[in-house]
Amino acid sequence: MSSPSLENPIRASVLDSPQLDLSVVVPIYNEAESIEALVQAIANAVATTNLHYEIICVDDGSKDGSTDVLTELAQRRTDLKAVILRRNYGQTPAMAAGFELATGKVIVTLDGDLQNDPADIPLLLGKLEEGYDLVSGWRIKRQDAALTRLLPSKIANIMIAKVTGVKLHDYGCSLKAYRAELIADMNLYGELHRFLPALAYIEGARIGEVPVRHHARRFGQSKYGLGRTIRVVMDLLTVYFMKKFLTRPMHVFGLGGVIALLTGIAMGTYLTIVKLFFNQNIGDRPLLILAVLLIITGVNLFCFGLVTELLMRTYHESQRRPIYRIRDIVGKK
Repeated sequence: MSSPSLENPIRASVLDSPQLDLSVVVPIYNEAESIEALVQAIANAVATTNLHYEIICVDDGSKDGSTDVLTELAQRRTDLKAVILRRNYGQTPAMAAGFELATGKVIVTLDGDLQNDPADIPLLLGKLEEGYDLVSGWRIKRQDAALTRLLPSKIANIMIAKVTGVKLHDYGCSLKAYRAELIADMNLYGELHRFLPALAYIEGARIGEVPVRHHARRFGQSKYGLGRTIRVVMDLLTVYFMKKFLTRPMHVFGLGGVIALLTGIAMGTYLTIVKLFFNQNIGDRPLLILAVLLIITGVNLFCFGLVTELLMRTYHESQRRPIYRIRDIVGKK
């Protein structure tokens, strides 16, 4: 008897579909007033490229009637696919759902609030044809509040570029174009959508950037605020670890464990000599507590490094995920 397939049934059905040239993925959350204008603007922009395309709007648990608008619109249009999530999961899961259902050779993402201009999509596609795997938009003249949006964004862009090594002016711009094979190599969790260029860089992608337009919000209210700064910092630490130690976690945990263990043993040896040869009381010395703490910490870190090594091997081997990426093979086959 054959074993049941573990393949994602949604992904399997997508792979069985004929591949299009372009998929445009738009996460939607409480944007009922802008949806119809946005979809038409995307269709108008893509029509100039003569590409076979689809528009995938992912409703992320909207409560303002966006679900009804999307459903009605999808029934009238042949180029629109409405994906309705069961509840509000966040922008990253919404994007991941759109990526999973996309059948295009190239995937473009943008926000659903009409602040990104769909007319810039051909610019991204043109840049992609220059040999890039990912092209990010750069909102040169942003139409957002200076204190709550622009300042935190500039600080975040500097931090992310410094930590990840990917030099982009505008990490927060949702208007991006990806080659589909690049997206297939990346799994999104948490709120990592803003770090997609950094994740792509880890996979060896070539990344470009083009200036794009940015419009003031016409409908509704912004979903972003100062509260996201803390989440950016936490996600940045995750991406930094993935960039540096994804395939060798023992190098960070094991090294810290060895340093702590050796330092604790050295302190313990010193205290033993003082006690045995100089008959000094060491029971009330803070150094003794520190030595014991360092030894325990060192052993724990070293063991944690071994566990993470096993987890990384399971992560790569269970998915048959290689630890390298080949861009091209030149020569006779």
